[in-house]
Amino acid sequence: MNKVTEFYQSLWHDYLLIAPQAEKVHQLFATTDGVVVNDHVAFRTFAHTPVSLDKLETVILSLGYERQDSYQFKEKKLRAHSYIHPDNQVPKVFCSELLTEQLSEASQAIIARYTDQISEATALTPELFWSGRHWNAPTWDEYQQVLAESEYGAWLLALGLRANHFTVSVNHLKSSHTIEEVLHRVKQAGFSVNTSGGEAKGSPAALLEQGSTMADKMTILFAGDDPHEIPTCFYEFARRYPDPDNANKLYQGFREANADKIFESTHAS
Repeated sequence: MNKVTEFYQSLWHDYLLIAPQAEKVHQLFATTDGVVVNDHVAFRTFAHTPVSLDKLETVILSLGYERQDSYQFKEKKLRAHSYIHPDNQVPKVFCSELLTEQLSEASQAIIARYTDQISEATALTPELFWSGRHWNAPTWDEYQQVLAESEYGAWLLALGLRANHFTVSVNHLKSSHTIEEVLHRVKQAGFSVNTSGGEAKGSPAALLEQGSTMADKMTILFAGDDPHEIPTCFYEFARRYPDPDNANKLYQGFREANADKIFESTHAS
């Protein structure tokens, strides 16, 4: 077993611990399609910390990936990179970070109180991507204060470093051929889907269509053993179209307009 295979096995195991719906959705398609191919996986982190995007990139590159493209999300105060592996059987990676300096002083102070606890000697190894929080649990009030300004920041403060979502490759399904068919099947099975910007984000003209479930919910212990149920992780679906620059190859990048709405899959529904 190579290190990339081990990486995804460990990542999937951690993901299912806080997103049990993913196993059920996975099985929904596995029963009709056998192997369910993962298009990409996504991660969140804080800028200006020992686990910033640039730090995490060194780990991603060590797994054989190369940076594919970069993205900006001004309204959400994020930047991101996508990565692609020379082995087209290996999922793509989308990694983003919160530009904390663009938040209010109050939110910056709360986040810094916890990210200052991250050791500068944190080992830059694949295990980082399922390592969870590197800081103490925030208080519920602090979570709520950050949430009012940045859902992304509150999610990360509470849950730490881990896969935000895995993604079913619709192109590899035999039972469903469109995003609409996939989402209909998911809804019929009792799962809620993200309707921000419409259930299906993107278009054939954009070369990429995406949809997703809404995040699972789980009770998390905040500071002082204070339990609260919050959104955790979700499952995405992506259909890619032939790249006009290479008709024999599917488009492999991402679209900022799509991703902007997919981020909202972790909003409280």
